[in-house]
Amino acid sequence: MNHFLQNLSFPKKHSFFLIAGPCVIEDYDTTCQVAQSLAEITHRLKIPFIFKASFDKANRTAFDAFRGPGMDEGLEILNKIKQKFNLKVISDIHLPDQAQKAAEILDFIQIPAFLCRQTDLILAAARTGRPVNIKKGQFLAPWDCKNIIEKAKSAGCRQVSITERGTSFGYNNLVVDFRGIEIIQAMEVPVIFDATHSVQLPGGKGTASAGERKFAPTLARAAMAAGADGLFIETHPNPDKALCDGPNSIPLQEMEALLTSLIKIKAAL
Repeated sequence: MNHFLQNLSFPKKHSFFLIAGPCVIEDYDTTCQVAQSLAEITHRLKIPFIFKASFDKANRTAFDAFRGPGMDEGLEILNKIKQKFNLKVISDIHLPDQAQKAAEILDFIQIPAFLCRQTDLILAAARTGRPVNIKKGQFLAPWDCKNIIEKAKSAGCRQVSITERGTSFGYNNLVVDFRGIEIIQAMEVPVIFDATHSVQLPGGKGTASAGERKFAPTLARAAMAAGADGLFIETHPNPDKALCDGPNSIPLQEMEALLTSLIKIKAAL
C-alpha cells in the first residue's frame, strides 16, 4: 500500500478502505449526519474509513452553482467532525497556497481530477508531509499516472494514491476501463475506485452535471472484483435535494447493504 494508509489499521486480510461522504459541505448538520452514519457503519463492518467532503467545489459547471462554505469555515466544520467522531478526514485543494493551511486539519490531501497535472499544486500538497490522493483526470490514460506520481515523489512524498474515476467517452459521458486498476497498481501505489463520479454525466444538464446513480453499485462491485485497494463513494441523505452531484450520489440509507456486499466480493478473491 506504499504506506498510504500507515495510520489506519486493516482488521482482516481481505479488507479494503473507504473514502466516503457528501460531495460538498452544505452545512454542519447534514455533514455531521453523514459522518456519524458512515462512522457507525464502517465500525460495524470493520472497514478502514476516511471521511470526505469538499469545502470548495471550484470546478462547478455554472458560475452561480453552490460551491460550499469556503476554506476557513469548511476546515472548521471538518475539524469538528474529526474530533467528534475520531475520524480521519480528506478534502480537495485547488491552489498551491491552500496546501499548508489545509494540512493543519486534514489527514489526507486530495487533488481534483481536473487539476491532476498541475505541477505546482501537486508539489505543494506533497511538501506538507500528508498523504496525497490524486484523482486521475478523465482525459488521462492509466499509464499517464506515472508522471503524476513522480511529481509527488520528487517533493519527498511517498504516501501517494491514485483514484480512478472514469474516462471521457464522447460528449457528456464517462466509461471505466478496469484494466487501469492493475496498470496503476504496477506503479506501486494504492488504487482507489470512485464509484460515483464514474457514473457522472459531466455537464449533462447544461448548467450542471447529470448522473446515473443506479449504476454506481454495479461499478463498485466490479472494482472490488478487479482488485481495487479502496473505494471512493459520495453519499447523501437525500440525493435528489443535494446541492452538488446529487444525480450520482448513493442514498445514505443504502450504504450498509452495498458495503456488506463488497466485503463478500473482496473476501472471495
